This record gives sequence, C-alpha cells and structure tokens, in this order.
Amino acid sequence: MRHRRSAKWRRYPADVLPSWVAEMDFPLAAPVKQVLLEAIERDDTGYAFFAGFPEATAGFLAERLKWAVEPAGISALPDVMAGVTESLRLLTGPGDGVVINTPVYPPFFSAIPDAGRRVVEVPLARDGITYSLDLDALECAFAAGARGYLLCSPHNPTGVVFSEAELAGVAGLARRYDVAVIADEIHGPLTLAGATFTPYLSLGPEAAPQAVALTSASKAFNLPGLKCAALIVADPDVLALTARITDEVRDRTGLLGVLAAIAAFGEGGPWLDDVLGYLDGNRRLLADLLAERLPRAGYHPPRATCLAWVDLSAYDLGPDPAATLLERGRVAVTAGPDFGAPGAGLVRLNFGTSRALLTETVDRMARATEPI
Repeated sequence: MRHRRSAKWRRYPADVLPSWVAEMDFPLAAPVKQVLLEAIERDDTGYAFFAGFPEATAGFLAERLKWAVEPAGISALPDVMAGVTESLRLLTGPGDGVVINTPVYPPFFSAIPDAGRRVVEVPLARDGITYSLDLDALECAFAAGARGYLLCSPHNPTGVVFSEAELAGVAGLARRYDVAVIADEIHGPLTLAGATFTPYLSLGPEAAPQAVALTSASKAFNLPGLKCAALIVADPDVLALTARITDEVRDRTGLLGVLAAIAAFGEGGPWLDDVLGYLDGNRRLLADLLAERLPRAGYHPPRATCLAWVDLSAYDLGPDPAATLLERGRVAVTAGPDFGAPGAGLVRLNFGTSRALLTETVDRMARATEPI
C-alpha cells in the first residue's frame, strides 16, 4: 500500500501503520476504474458537467435503499461538508444554535461556525459502549431555541444505525419546534448485515419541510479525492432555497468525481456487495482480536461504516490514547477527543483494510499498552 500517494498513506512516516481516516484499502470497482481510464485517455479533465448524475443517484437510492427520490430534487456539490455549510446558511439564520450529537465527525465542529452559527452539543445516550439518540435531550435543545440539527446518520464514529422510530421522533420534534434538519448520510450505503438504514427524507412529508439530505459515492466506493456529492431535497420550498447555492460552489465539483459516481451508482452494486461482506467479516475479526490482545477494551461492532469506536480508558492512557498508540506502537488512529468531550479515552480506527493489516493494527495497539 505504500505506493499510494493519498493522505492516509503519506501523512505519517513509513514505519507508522495508518488506520486513522475513513479511506478503505480495497481496489476500485472495475466500472469506476474503467470510466476514469477512459476519461484520461481522451484527455477529459475539464470542468464538471452533471448530466446523468441525478438519475444515477436516484436509481442507486431506489435499488439499494428502497427510497424513491425524484431526480429533480438531486443536485451535485463538491462534497458533503460543502453541502452542510451551504445548507446551514440557507436553512438557519446568523447566530442560530445548531445541534450535533457528540461524539461526532470532527468537521461538524468547524462547519457550523464557518456558516456563522453556534454549536450546541447534545451527546448521544451511552450505555456501556452502545449509543442511541437522546430524544429528551434533543427536545430540550430545540425548546431552548436551537434552529438547526446536523444529523449524522449512520453515525460516525459510533457506527450506530438509528431506527425508523428514532428518526420519526426527530422529525416530529423538528416540526414542533421549527428546526431545520441537515442529514449527513454519506455512510448509508455502508450499512452492514443485520441492520436497516432509514434515510431521513424517506419518512415522507413529516420530515421534508426544512430538511435536506447529503450523500456521496466517496465513502462506499472509496472516491473521496474526486470531489462529488449529492444534495437531496423533497420539499419544493426547500428546493427553491437550495437553488440559490452559487455556481462558485457547484463548480468546485470534479468532473472525474461525477463520472466515477455515475459508474459506481449505476454498475458498482456487485463490488459493493463484496465489500460489505468483507467488512462484516472484519468487524467480527476485530472483536476477536480485541478480546485476545486488548481484553479490557470496550468495543461494540458497528452496524454501519468501516470504522470502529474503541474504548481504551481501562488502560490508563489518559484522555488521548491515540498519542500513546502512535508513539509506542507506531499505529495511527483518530483521537477520541477530536469527536468531542465524550471521546476522551477512546479511539477510532478503520477496519476497511486487509485482514493481515487489521491484525497488525491490533497487535501494535496491544504492544503500545504494555508497561514500559
């Protein structure tokens, strides 16, 4: 893997095993690789043209998630976080409070102030190493004046797949308190065996007013560097608002990203099925490895994503075990505190890799916890 030039494999020295970013180590899906090679062969690297992208996205959502979306409600953006920032600017007002469920994807903490809004933290309810939405706390935040809710579903870093009932509860509260919902659903296609992902807007008219969803092929098909995501709207008034997103923003979308997404959504299903099967095996292997090598670690296999949320607080490594793992074990994981205060003592690691590298990752983590 050292021949790769992506940030995952280049940020740290060569003796460090990287498991820190949500980038998988698998070969590209053949249809994606083919369309990219064809584009390079014809020197086709200009600005993006979006024809076919809404239809391909709608087809994928219908086939994989059983969610019927009108292509007219789908538009391309450079990435999900650009969509988050623009949606916050359109659906909330300057200085408004925006709720996030910590521990949560670190860029949420900067996207909200970047949009001129305030972060309001409502931690997930925790029972041991399992998590769920705290609807009572969410209602308190809405009642106190928060005007936006940035929903991470499936949840990163915990891997929780929220139930339809939980999301219906969110929709009811959002309508009652007139709160805009921006749903980051980028990990939805990486829902693993035994779980069912419910897209927020699939709940119907109850969820549609003042709500948008964002997704991308970038996580499921390992294309984050190609810059293409989908903004999804089901309400005509919200659609009129999102039409105000400027060409300056939309034109940052990459042509190769659009072409790759169309190929992935249209022809990548068999490849994705294989990846999901492999990830399912890896999350179970990780449970076995941790039980053997780090028996005091807390770990609940995620129901979605290629990411594991591991509690190392029993090893007395302080609030940021990732620093010790890097220094002593030469393994790079994401620091739990990056996800907010509830992440103290935890780390996030990526199991979207070969089983040999996953085994080596846990071995290095275990060595790092041994007494000096």
